[in-house]
Amino acid sequence: MSVTREQLYEECWAEPMTKVAARHEVSSSFLARVCERLNVPRPPRGYWAQIAVGRTPKKPPLPAAGPMHELEWSKGDGRETVSSVTPEAPKESAPEPASNIVKVSRTLHRLIAGARVHFEKVRGSDNGYLRPYKKHLVDVYVSKGVLERALSFGNRLFGAFEHRGYRACLAPGSLPLRREQLDERMETGSARHYWRNGWGPDRLTVVFIGTVAIGLTIFELSESVEASYSDGVYVRVEPQMRKGTGRYGSMSTWTSRHDMPSGRLGVRMYSPYWRAAWEQFWREGKRGELESKIGEMMAAAEEQAAPVAARVAEAERKAAEEQVRWEAEQQRRRVEELERRRMERLKASREQLLSVIKSWETGQWAEAFFEDVLQRGAALPQEARGDVEKRVARARGLLGGVDTLKRFADWVSPEQGDDGT
Repeated sequence: MSVTREQLYEECWAEPMTKVAARHEVSSSFLARVCERLNVPRPPRGYWAQIAVGRTPKKPPLPAAGPMHELEWSKGDGRETVSSVTPEAPKESAPEPASNIVKVSRTLHRLIAGARVHFEKVRGSDNGYLRPYKKHLVDVYVSKGVLERALSFGNRLFGAFEHRGYRACLAPGSLPLRREQLDERMETGSARHYWRNGWGPDRLTVVFIGTVAIGLTIFELSESVEASYSDGVYVRVEPQMRKGTGRYGSMSTWTSRHDMPSGRLGVRMYSPYWRAAWEQFWREGKRGELESKIGEMMAAAEEQAAPVAARVAEAERKAAEEQVRWEAEQQRRRVEELERRRMERLKASREQLLSVIKSWETGQWAEAFFEDVLQRGAALPQEARGDVEKRVARARGLLGGVDTLKRFADWVSPEQGDDGT
């Protein structure tokens, strides 16, 4: 059974969360996360104690749902219904320019909390990048060696956005957003010589600037290196391996170039909207320098929100025009098809009618012939006359009779073939 935002709001302010959660057979912490997803305010700490002593603390109104918020929740079925609005950038700019001085929260951001354990449960990979089994995760594509640093950086980045009043979250699955294929290479000028089967989440990681979703991907840059294939994976060829001495002396000398993790992080911001393409990359030249660019990243997101929203609106306008043209074309084709069928029915009906008339003419001619035969046979002896009558009867049967009224009744007029559509 689905619960709407309005219903959940009334329930949460009518009795304590523990009772509401028990009724829905979930924990109170889980229900708190559901309220956050639906943008439903919850009573603050001490609210029910004030009610118990006769006070009436202020109850905030239910705020409007944005495009990042679900409109209803149903336990266990995974369904989401979100508000469908054309994204719009904030009407007023942020009160102050984005700063590279980032305040670090003492608590982990919800996108980062609990993520590490899932990045440690991974599928096999031939290139060193982690491929978690769980797909409902923050968009991080790195190797094991830099996972901790990537998650720490993500925590600072998401926290910085939320400190500015922008919500960072996993995009609701029912929003029509898409994640472009990631090119994690340092040098992107040359074509990749093989298909990279990189990991990607099933939900985009986004930050909402106003109601505009900006996609975020934290990734580890790859570099083209010599690698040797061993036990199902590619191993970077180190200098001592090329010498063929020491512990690597027995290894195969056959190598090829492959894109492998470099230990340096990158960030991609992009527009997840159809027909509103935009993306921007930040890549570390040396390890650790990416954090100094967080302010620059926030400024880019703020700057691009309005152009992206404008491109989305223009795309929707063009899509609406295309829809009108498509519907007009479909209507034209339907009219043409109805006319074609009408002409075919008219032609078939006319041909059938001519066939009935022709059969009548043939029947009249045949009947005159048979009557003449019978008249001439009447002068013959009885035995011979009987023979003639039998042969005329067989001949009449062979021609199917001359019942013109029945044949005319079987004629299908053009109107009888019209289905009325």
